[in-house]
Amino acid sequence: MKSYTTEKIRNVILAGHSGSGKTSLAEALLFSTGAIDRLGRIDNGQTTTDYGPEEKKRRISINTAVAACEWNEHKINLVDTPGYADFIGEVISAKRAVDGGIIVVDAVGGVQVQTEKAWSLMEDNNYPRMFFVNRLDKENADFDKILTDLQAYFGKTVAALQLPIGKEADFNGIIDILEDKAYTFASDKMIETSIPSELQDKLNTYREQLMEAIAESDDNLLENYFDNGELSTNEMIAGIKKAVHENKLAPVLCGSALNNVGSTELLKEIIRCLPSPRYRGDIVGNDPDNKDKRIFRQPDAGSDMSAFVFKSISDPYVGKLNLVRVFSGTLRADSHIFNYSHDKKERVSHLYYMMGKEQLETKEITAGDIGAIPKLTVTNTGDTLADSDGPIIFPVIDLPEPLVALAIKPKAKSDDEKIGSSLHKLTEEDRTLSFRRNPVTHENILSGLGFLHLEIILDRLARRFGLEVETSAPKIAYRESIKRKVKVQGRYKKQTGGRGQFGDVWIELEPLPRGEGFEFVDKIFGGAVPKNYIPAVEKGIRESMEKGVFTHYPTVDFRVTLVDGSYHPVDSSEMAFKIAGSLAFKKAVMEAKPYLLEPIYNIEVIVPDANTGDVMGDLSGKRGKIIGIEPLVGKELIKAKVPLGEIAKYSTELRSITGGRGSYSISFSHYDELPADAAQ
Repeated sequence: MKSYTTEKIRNVILAGHSGSGKTSLAEALLFSTGAIDRLGRIDNGQTTTDYGPEEKKRRISINTAVAACEWNEHKINLVDTPGYADFIGEVISAKRAVDGGIIVVDAVGGVQVQTEKAWSLMEDNNYPRMFFVNRLDKENADFDKILTDLQAYFGKTVAALQLPIGKEADFNGIIDILEDKAYTFASDKMIETSIPSELQDKLNTYREQLMEAIAESDDNLLENYFDNGELSTNEMIAGIKKAVHENKLAPVLCGSALNNVGSTELLKEIIRCLPSPRYRGDIVGNDPDNKDKRIFRQPDAGSDMSAFVFKSISDPYVGKLNLVRVFSGTLRADSHIFNYSHDKKERVSHLYYMMGKEQLETKEITAGDIGAIPKLTVTNTGDTLADSDGPIIFPVIDLPEPLVALAIKPKAKSDDEKIGSSLHKLTEEDRTLSFRRNPVTHENILSGLGFLHLEIILDRLARRFGLEVETSAPKIAYRESIKRKVKVQGRYKKQTGGRGQFGDVWIELEPLPRGEGFEFVDKIFGGAVPKNYIPAVEKGIRESMEKGVFTHYPTVDFRVTLVDGSYHPVDSSEMAFKIAGSLAFKKAVMEAKPYLLEPIYNIEVIVPDANTGDVMGDLSGKRGKIIGIEPLVGKELIKAKVPLGEIAKYSTELRSITGGRGSYSISFSHYDELPADAAQ
């Protein structure tokens, strides 16, 4: 594959709800451009961009994949992304590599949760976008209804650019509204034909809507439209590019990816309507030594080289591959570059363009293009690469925090040490995944964006590293505390012949305000306990408080005052006083009305207006305390405090209540007393 100038490159994300046909569309576009010689299908596991074992097994996209193709002297990098909410991190990361997008919509299912999410993600960065209404050959497919729904959800900027010929099983062609031409599919290609008379009225209506949308995007066109009552075809063709680039128009195209109807027309509109990297303007980063200082790079081959790693993957044959978007300059093979995220020099031995899992070697990747670098030492997702004499660092990817957790342990004890290093490699690839050891419950906790996400990670763990694990719900890290002040004695005496062991202490145990932790006070007078033994008393108490007394959770928020004791000049030792301190503490806790504290979390839930009452009621039923509600556009932000033990499966529950349209984030707030019935 040859190198292209920045103006001739299009980087396009395919986004939308799962099952809308993004991967099939990518396959149709690759086939139509000659990048592949046969049309693969998801059902037989032969598509270019769904190549992973988990994807073939489940027949869904799990990972972002890049496939490059050439069409009409342009290069198009297709970035195929998953449609399940559990893998939204893949979409967010991929968005950093592109300049525009195609939101794929199922002609039967219509506007779904991830359709809205895809629009929202592109809206956040003002990315030009278009819709592709797919699967028009299916039963109950209805283009007119889908168009009406798209306009209802996303506003007047949505306008049809194409019109289907035929319906359901009879769908076999497309009318180009802009150019007033019709094409039907025959002998594996689209052939220009006459416009069916029965569609002429609908065509006129949709053409008027498109004309108005284009006119409203430009003052001069609007003036011409008012003066003449219409725009010419040439004016519309010239105007549509500017309108889409400036996000004043989201055109709607249509077809059937599985039958390869509409792909060549879509390729034409990708080149015409979606912007090149140069159109997106200067790239903004920061000075690595002064994060407040902004640095601008022009997206052309002559600038200093800068690139961003939007995904890291492990290839079984090549090793680790870093997928990069070159923002400026030219990245060359057999060169040295600098990783400004880790302040390390890296050696670039080879460079590749990507065709799904296949790598096509190239000597250079120019500004605006997407490629892959193998075998970098420290580089991972989110890192900035640049010339050593052209320092710059780009913002990290803002990914959602993991919300669902599992406790895991290897089935084979011999794998205890292996599990940490294996999961570390997986978290380098997937930044929405986290792995940690809970010091309180002594469990290995694996967290992700959903249970399907975690299930796939465990499959990957078994397949790549041979690690089989057992899973369970994580234990809640409760705490113990006390309610009243007590004074007790701890006495340890052991005589077994020869030198014995003797330690004797009196302590006062009293509660402290919530969050104060632990305080040890020495009030020994007259040498009742020698000074060299007092640290041992504190050590015995500290060890016991970490293990807990009546439920084996750490004890918190109390003061211990050492007030008296006695010793033996021969038999006393540090060990004896450590044990005496521990015995005193355990006895005191049981007399001081111990109780359990539970972790309380801040939760922020964004829900559609229609679901606000249901979600608030559900949170209240979880012993949650509603803090406030803030209005958003078409949605509400509910803020509350809820016990962690009540929201372990909240991801699934919220999805059920809101039809998948709700989202939430949590953060630790404080500990509070666990009600007696729950504690029991």
